[in-house]
Amino acid sequence: MTNSSTPFDPRTIERPDPALLTYYIWVSLLTLFGFPFVFLAHYIRFRTLRYRFDDEGISMSWGLLFKREVLLTYRRIQDIHVSRNLFERWLGLSSVSIQTASGTAGAEMTLVGITDADRLRDYLYTRMRGARGESPDSAAPVELAPEDELLTLLRDIRDGIRTLAAERRP
Repeated sequence: MTNSSTPFDPRTIERPDPALLTYYIWVSLLTLFGFPFVFLAHYIRFRTLRYRFDDEGISMSWGLLFKREVLLTYRRIQDIHVSRNLFERWLGLSSVSIQTASGTAGAEMTLVGITDADRLRDYLYTRMRGARGESPDSAAPVELAPEDELLTLLRDIRDGIRTLAAERRP
């Protein structure tokens, strides 16, 4: 566990913690005869899993034969959940599930093998609120970005057209 007084920089999280491989071994052992196949799939995922945090959002990629990459901007994030099962708690690991308004019931992205999940969740919430024009301490909007000003202008035009249409009706 990282000391909470040290500054948290998620850019240092590029790969899952090595304890995740131990977790994958335990999970694979529970499949008994399927161990070699399950472990091979988990091992490939562990070796190829990469995270990247930048000013725009989060990127996660994995895969050997079929490379997959998920990129989420902070603006799209709707909710963040931290989960730890019994084995993960024992190994000091967590999973951070990030949900968007994509219409699916599950998470859009799940960051596995994270050791400082609470601080990562707090960081993501702060970035999520900042990307939406909210100050981290309150829900009051801060200075609008040029795109937001355009959106406000378009809404005013829409409302004006509705008002004119309502006035013309008999």
